[in-house]
Amino acid sequence: MNNETSWKVEPSVMAQNTFNPIRAIVDGMKLKPNPEKPMIPLSIGDPTVFGNLPPPDSAVTGIQEAVVSGKFNGYAPSSGYQTSREAVARHLTKSGTTTAPEDVFLASGCSNALELAISVLVNPGENILIPRPGFSLYKTLCLSQGMEVKSYNCLPERMWEIDLNHLESLIDEKTRAIVVVNPSNPCGSNFPKNHVKNILAVASKHKIPLISDEIYAGMVFRPLEFTSCAALSDDVPILTCGGISKIFLVPGWRLGWVVMHDRNNVLGQKIRNALTCLTQRILGPCTLVQAILPKILEDSDNSYMDRAINIIQTNAEYAFSHIANMPGLQPVTPQAAFYMMVGISMKNFPEFKSEVEFTEALVSEQSVFCLPATCFDYPNYFRIVLTVPEEKLKEAMTRMEEFCKEHFVPCAA
Repeated sequence: MNNETSWKVEPSVMAQNTFNPIRAIVDGMKLKPNPEKPMIPLSIGDPTVFGNLPPPDSAVTGIQEAVVSGKFNGYAPSSGYQTSREAVARHLTKSGTTTAPEDVFLASGCSNALELAISVLVNPGENILIPRPGFSLYKTLCLSQGMEVKSYNCLPERMWEIDLNHLESLIDEKTRAIVVVNPSNPCGSNFPKNHVKNILAVASKHKIPLISDEIYAGMVFRPLEFTSCAALSDDVPILTCGGISKIFLVPGWRLGWVVMHDRNNVLGQKIRNALTCLTQRILGPCTLVQAILPKILEDSDNSYMDRAINIIQTNAEYAFSHIANMPGLQPVTPQAAFYMMVGISMKNFPEFKSEVEFTEALVSEQSVFCLPATCFDYPNYFRIVLTVPEEKLKEAMTRMEEFCKEHFVPCAA
C-alpha cells in the first residue's frame, strides 16, 4: 500500500475556524519603515515594551519568594488555590462588588477567562453580542466554536457609549450573552454610571446575562471613576472577567479570573459546576503567580497605580491636544486604559483607499506605526497606544503632523 495515498490527516473544524483579524491584517500590511528614522511603534498594547512602566516591587519580590520557597511547583486545584480565590474576592469586594471566594475561578490570563465565560453560556449555532469597535479576541473565540457573532455599535460622538437601540435590535431567541467591555480596548472609554444602568436595563428586559470584560478596571483617568456592571445589577447575572496583566503591568504572567455575580440564583449550581468543568481543561493557571495574588492585591500601595495612570493620562492629554490640531484627523478623548482612537477624514486624503493604506504610508515615510481600526471592525480610524515614553510620543506627534500636512487635500466647497 502506498503510504502517501493512504494517510489522510485533516485539521479540525475548530482550528480552521480560528481566525485573528489583527494578525491577518497586520501580517498583510506593507510595513517598511523609513531607514532614516527610528521606528516608533504606537500599535502594541503591551505596557512592558519600552520599560518605562515596570511592575510594582511587591509583584517582583513576591515571585522571587514563591520560587525560592519551593512550595508552588506542583498542580493547584483547577479553579485555583483557595487563598488566591479569597484574595480576588476581597479585592473585588473592596472595590465595591461583593464577592465570595466560591464565585471566583482563576484562569490563564483574561483571554482564557473570556473563553471560559463565553464557552459556559453559548452553544454552537447560538449567538452572542459583542461591541464594534471591539477587541478581535471575542470574535476569534466565538467563531472557532461555531457560535454566531453579532456586533453592536459604539458611538464616537458619545465617547464610545453603546448604541442601546442598535444593541437591543440584535437580540433574538438565540441570543445567550452580551459582552460589555468597560474600560475599552481599543476605545479607551469609561462608561458613566447612568450608562451602565441603561445597559443593565436592556439585559434585564430581555433576560440576557452579561459577560463583563473589566481587565482595565484599575486604569481610569482622574477624576473619573470606574463603575462595574456587577456593582449596579439587581437582577442581571454577570460573569466578570479580569486579571492582573494591566493593573500590575505584567501581561506575560497570565493570571486572570472569571467571577460569578449570580443575581437571584439565575445561573445556579449548574453554571458553577460547568465553569469548574471547563477549568479542568488546563488545570489552572501558573501556580507561582497564583501564590502571590494575596500579596500583590493587598500589599501594593496606591502610589504605584497613581504613578502609572499619571504617566498614561499625561501622554493621552498630550497626544489628544496635538492630534486635534492635525488636518484631517479627529481624535476621540480617551478616558481610561492605554488607547486612543483617531478618526481619519478619508476624503481629505484621496491618495489612500483606506486607513490601512494611510497607516502603511505613515510607517514608510515617518516610521510611526498605528494600528488600523479595520482590526477592530471599524474602518477609517486608527488606534494609538499611550504607554510609550514621553520623548518618543512627542517625536511621533511631530512626525504624524508632518505626514498629515504633506498629504492633506482640502475639499472643494
